[in-house]
Amino acid sequence: MENIRETAARAALELCEKAGLVRGDILVVGCSTSEVAGSTIGTDSRPELAGELLAGIRSVLDERGIWLAAQCCEHLNRAIVTEREAVPGAEIVNVVPQPKAGGSFATAAYASFAHPVVVEEIRANAGLDIGGTLIGMHLRRVAVPVRLSMDHIGSAILIAARTRPKFIGGIRAHYDETLL
Repeated sequence: MENIRETAARAALELCEKAGLVRGDILVVGCSTSEVAGSTIGTDSRPELAGELLAGIRSVLDERGIWLAAQCCEHLNRAIVTEREAVPGAEIVNVVPQPKAGGSFATAAYASFAHPVVVEEIRANAGLDIGGTLIGMHLRRVAVPVRLSMDHIGSAILIAARTRPKFIGGIRAHYDETLL
């Protein structure tokens, strides 16, 4: 379990650094604890693993003032659990995730937040997909893969992404590299 927490923290730290995340940015995490445990997604929800993963990730994000957005499973249409302050003015939906209806990670996040809310969508600055949960729908455009030094947490495949501003019109040579 300790290794899971440490690996999650290292992944979050590495993504924050490589993506250039700053205070107020949002990091979306989709997580299948079933996959982390070596089972097929959606078949073996593990609240204890969710707690370890969450503790590792939050240890990095909370220190930097980066908001966590936890993606629910498909039973809740991949809704997002986050802190109310992260989504001012967002339309809040009336649901509380459970391990088998929302997922263990989203359930743990909801229980750990000071003022949790669930929203249908978000546009995050970066994301961690732990176990093939398909977080892309919650990333800002344009999503760019980030290669981390690790590619698994437990048995789950780990994929990371950051976003960058769109290139619109003109010659590409005219973009501002500081925005990347």
